[in-house]
Amino acid sequence: MSLRDKYVQSLRSLSEQQQTSVTIRWRSPSNIALVKYWGKHGNQLPINPSISFTLSECATDTSIDFSKKQGPSSRIDLQFYFNGEENVAFATRIKNYLSSILDICPYLVKYDIRIESGNSFPHSAGIASSASAFSALALCITSLEDIVFQNLSADEEFRKKASFLARLGSGSASRSIFAKAGWWGQSPYLEGSSDEFAVDGSGLLHPVFENFQDSILIVSADAKSVSSTAGHQLMAYHPYREGRLTQVHRHLGEIKSALQTGDLEKFGTIVENEALSLHALMLSSSPGYFLVTGKTMNVIEKIRFFRKNSSIPCYFTLDAGPNVHLLYPKEHASAIQEFIEHELTSDIKNVLFDELGNGPQQLV
Repeated sequence: MSLRDKYVQSLRSLSEQQQTSVTIRWRSPSNIALVKYWGKHGNQLPINPSISFTLSECATDTSIDFSKKQGPSSRIDLQFYFNGEENVAFATRIKNYLSSILDICPYLVKYDIRIESGNSFPHSAGIASSASAFSALALCITSLEDIVFQNLSADEEFRKKASFLARLGSGSASRSIFAKAGWWGQSPYLEGSSDEFAVDGSGLLHPVFENFQDSILIVSADAKSVSSTAGHQLMAYHPYREGRLTQVHRHLGEIKSALQTGDLEKFGTIVENEALSLHALMLSSSPGYFLVTGKTMNVIEKIRFFRKNSSIPCYFTLDAGPNVHLLYPKEHASAIQEFIEHELTSDIKNVLFDELGNGPQQLV
């Protein structure tokens, strides 16, 4: 029996607690993948495992008012407000998502749903907004289930269910449920790992990574010419698919060792290679495309030059876009900030300073 079937079956045996209305609010962070997830199959399942750092400041704050309907209903009814303004396009996407999980969350049709959401970071800032948005939404839904059925009091089971639901909205959102680091995808390198939900990766981290910084260098705020969803689809028949799978499984074993031992040089080598491999896969897709710019490459070269001459362990990574994440230990924050101000201002529009965070927080 699949996990989805188990979730569907489990609610049938539970008694529903009567609720007239409830407000639930979660703040959930984005994350930056170290070993990249690229390509999927089935219903939001990854073709390869991935691991990410959970951020702190770049987050989505989502509040949901669930008001009990007066009579029976079989449909989702919702309003969606983003940054204080009604957003019909987002509402349609969220409604489609909630409709797709009604077998798991049948109680949702019993409520009128009003969602108010906002991000702490600007749109198109090189941050995975779908990760923070869908993880916050999934956490609110999971909290409602626990209120209605009182079945998720154990934190591990609560987060497992939230990660499962988040994954169905956005694969990377499954990893944002956990503090410090999240691992998504079944792998022999991590016991308990699964394609259906992410697991806590914080136990893998050597103390040197505890306060790791992520300075997000905004090269361009323009919308991407090709969406991540389209990019994932192109991996289905990619000529280098098998080679990528071999590479990523090797990288997972190597980065797990580096994270556990605090080997920053090995860590940085893998993270940078993963970033470049991701964009090489885009270039060699059919049709091929590229999302990096000349300024992206300038920033990368300057980071490499700075690292070589300063011996400061700072490393770049990229998501599926032109902006650069600069990762480094907190003890070097002053030197890195000076480097950014003196060397990178001609290539970037803005910089967001973030760090590893303690995961989602329930506010109401």
